[in-house]
Amino acid sequence: MVSRVRVWLNRTYAENVFFVEQLRRNPSDRAVEIHATHGDADSPVLAAADTAAMEPEGLSPAAYVEYALDQCDRREIDVFVPRLHQDAIVEHRADFEAVGTKLLAPTPEAVAVFQDKATAYQAVEAVGVPTPPWWRVRSADELLVAVEQLEADGHKACFKPAAGAGGVGFRVITRAPFSMSHLNGFPTPYVQLDMVLDVLRNTEEDVDWLVMPRLEQPEVSVDCLTGPDSRIRMAIGRTKNGRRRGFTLDEAWLEPARLIAEGFGLHHLSNIQFRMYEDRPVLMDVNTRPAGGLHQLSLCGINAPWAAVQLALGEDPGDLVPPFLGQDYAVISAPRPVRTVSAPADEVPAPTSTLSAVPAPAAVEEPVAEAAAEASAGAPATATA
Repeated sequence: MVSRVRVWLNRTYAENVFFVEQLRRNPSDRAVEIHATHGDADSPVLAAADTAAMEPEGLSPAAYVEYALDQCDRREIDVFVPRLHQDAIVEHRADFEAVGTKLLAPTPEAVAVFQDKATAYQAVEAVGVPTPPWWRVRSADELLVAVEQLEADGHKACFKPAAGAGGVGFRVITRAPFSMSHLNGFPTPYVQLDMVLDVLRNTEEDVDWLVMPRLEQPEVSVDCLTGPDSRIRMAIGRTKNGRRRGFTLDEAWLEPARLIAEGFGLHHLSNIQFRMYEDRPVLMDVNTRPAGGLHQLSLCGINAPWAAVQLALGEDPGDLVPPFLGQDYAVISAPRPVRTVSAPADEVPAPTSTLSAVPAPAAVEEPVAEAAAEASAGAPATATA
């Protein structure tokens, strides 16, 4: 009899409820149990999981690794998909192996390279992957030099943190004076150059930004699955142009993604993003984790989460080539169940039953002994945002 696979997702994105669903609907018809932890008691991933717990807050990276090892050992986790403190966790791969847990995450070297965008750009440029022109800035004067150079070349300047995920901190520079046009309608990423310079000259906070031209659409997000042998098993591009989404196997996007994934040890799932600069694709960002939109590959007949779990367990799924490219689509929001109440870490109530159109898993009551162990590991008594 084939044993069930127990997978843990820590502090993951809400959209990964679909990651969970794809693991359960795997083509191998293998039993899968999901454990989820989070700092937000209302994360829908907690409701989607078979077992769930609140994470302790305020742990150092080293302390979090100890917490994670304890979780994996006590809960007999087979595959751990770390998001929070990924950099610290991958340094202890051997310790997780010792308690029977495989990490679905890249090598420590790869995580270190791509944590810092300036370091990442320098690294990929060295192997021939094109990047946009960029400046690392830490002061108002450095920002002004970069902006003036970009504007002289006919570009709009934008900036984002040198370290960070998603669109957090992304802004586009404008010289247009602040006016009612900025107060009407929805908020935009545009900020006035004079205001930014004034803030930088008066702040005591450290600033570490990357400044570059605002890149053009389409944006192509290449989802990659790479084995521990550094051979890629899957590279499929998801395109974004306004609201329209689609898929591509164009080598103009896939070839540089393969070069990065295989060349830098981006083992397991990664996501490599490109946009257009003038007339060619350039690297925008590299995520050393599964993308929130990974589940969209199901429209191409691909179950990437399950293939990744197989690979982590040493069961090579072979090359994943989509049997077809799904039609173009748009992304919309939809209701998902959350747990009935915001509960302490030692309680796992049933998901809400008010959304009758969305089936909810059965409630899982954690034993009292497990609850006590959770508390001793530092779990908070109440949820935090």
